[in-house]
Amino acid sequence: MKVTMIVEKTKTGFSAYAEKYPVYTVGKSLEELKSNILEAINLFLQGSDRSVTENDLKILLDMPQFFEFYKVINAKALSERIGMNQSLLAQYIKGIKKPSAIQTNRILKGVQQVGRELASVQFL
Repeated sequence: MKVTMIVEKTKTGFSAYAEKYPVYTVGKSLEELKSNILEAINLFLQGSDRSVTENDLKILLDMPQFFEFYKVINAKALSERIGMNQSLLAQYIKGIKKPSAIQTNRILKGVQQVGRELASVQFL
């Protein structure tokens, strides 16, 4: 059972709501938010034969919020890596323009590739 959660950045952390369930929660960090999401959804499902684990969650952030939270990702370097005009990526990040599904996928694949590379790094 997949549960899609829409996440928004707030002044105090994050808020999230489920796409198909009347479940809302908040957290100061993404890790706390995930924990609170699981607790809230499982409380909602209590009494049914279903339960949700972290693997069942699909967390959706919009692009400006993603780059706001992950400031460590350098937009200029990412634009070069994925072959996108830096100014265009900056406009997507600032919410000035909304990327097409193809552009969103291109950016997401670039971010995920960086993540895989970072996950495989080892220091001496």
